[in-house]
Amino acid sequence: MKMLQADYMLTFIVTGSVLFMANSSFKSKLAYSSGNLSVNLLAQAFASYIVFYYVDVLGVRPSLISVAMVIHGIVNAVLNPLFGHISDRTNSRWGRRIPYMMFGMVPLAALFTAVWFPVVTGSALFWYFLTVILLYDILFVMVVLNYSALFPEMFTTIKERASVSSWRQMFGIVGMIIGVALPPLLYGKLGWGPMGAIFAGIALLFFIIMVSSSKEKTVVQREEVGFLKSLKFTFSNRAFVFYVIGSFFVQFTFAVLPAAIPFFTKYVLVASEDSNTVLLGVIFIAAIPCVYIWGRFVQKWGPRRTVIYAVCIYAAAMIPFLFVSSVTAAAIAAAAIGIGLAGLLVLLDVLLSEIIDEDEKRTNVRREGMYFGMNGFIVKWGISLQAVVIGLILEVTGYVKDAVQTEAAVWGIRSMLSVIPLVALVLALVFFYLYPIRSGSTIHAKADISQ
Repeated sequence: MKMLQADYMLTFIVTGSVLFMANSSFKSKLAYSSGNLSVNLLAQAFASYIVFYYVDVLGVRPSLISVAMVIHGIVNAVLNPLFGHISDRTNSRWGRRIPYMMFGMVPLAALFTAVWFPVVTGSALFWYFLTVILLYDILFVMVVLNYSALFPEMFTTIKERASVSSWRQMFGIVGMIIGVALPPLLYGKLGWGPMGAIFAGIALLFFIIMVSSSKEKTVVQREEVGFLKSLKFTFSNRAFVFYVIGSFFVQFTFAVLPAAIPFFTKYVLVASEDSNTVLLGVIFIAAIPCVYIWGRFVQKWGPRRTVIYAVCIYAAAMIPFLFVSSVTAAAIAAAAIGIGLAGLLVLLDVLLSEIIDEDEKRTNVRREGMYFGMNGFIVKWGISLQAVVIGLILEVTGYVKDAVQTEAAVWGIRSMLSVIPLVALVLALVFFYLYPIRSGSTIHAKADISQ
């Protein structure tokens, strides 16, 4: 019965989205936005299940997989600015971004499938895993970074960006739900390999839809300076520095929430594992309609003012986790998190696009690749910080696996969903408040990037 429901869900998503694309008035916006389903589906399925699969199912030593994942994180982070710079300097008849997506999406789908279809056994599994995920990293960054870099170029007004960002996040949330909720249904019935192939096929379908309707400007000034000088210009942009630090703290909370919820439901609420799905599901379900509302607020108030409101709501929603003691109360608090989360999902790319526009005014060059790449490089470390913070809290407060926790440990687990993200969001709020771009303002004097 569960498998049948999963089939119906996938059919509804694919068929409904393709039919929606057929409406000519929305075709370009929706087709581009649908690519975010692919991005989040692959990212969430990989992040949520790959370690479990190789450690618990295939029997690879946890320490070896940890080493591989650390290498994966470093390589993924470094590739972002490097590929961004290369993309900015690309000159082809198809444009700067589209060739990388067009020629990268099929190998990306193949490598995602290969991760779940190991062709070796025993000690060779570690080397197979490390090799495949590094190749997968290269293709994932190449496709996804160029997909993101197209956003400020294809959609140039606040109204367009707010609308498209809302649609992107709606598709992205659906991708998250598929990547997190459907794997147990699929690998339980079909096996891990077929699950990987199905997800790769869905992702490839939406990548094809996205690329087929993506367009680049026919005339755009390419970046001609070297990598290090490009970095210098990027970090001399005051708006970017304030933005990326604020974004780092926000992305840190995005990483903390799904990692902390299983501990919270098991040891604080003393509830079943199904409660994890309930809390995460409530966050996503509450976020879906709110992305549209936040998109309208962006058009009315502008990006800076709106992101401040979104951070405040998101931060306030963390406070109840200091005292809630039932799944119902926690679900209500989780819904409030979804409201603020939706705003930040919509706004981060809109803010970065605004920064890129300002940068073009002072440099006469469009450098979407470098900006999205450096943003990706910096916020990736939020995931590493999340692992360090959670591990430290559990260690210091005396957490013991599968035991009744001490009062200190319970407080520590509560703090992972309240105090820690609240502090991070207050810091984010400071940097977004200092963010210098106001609607219609110009904050930079002209700079000569050719020097």
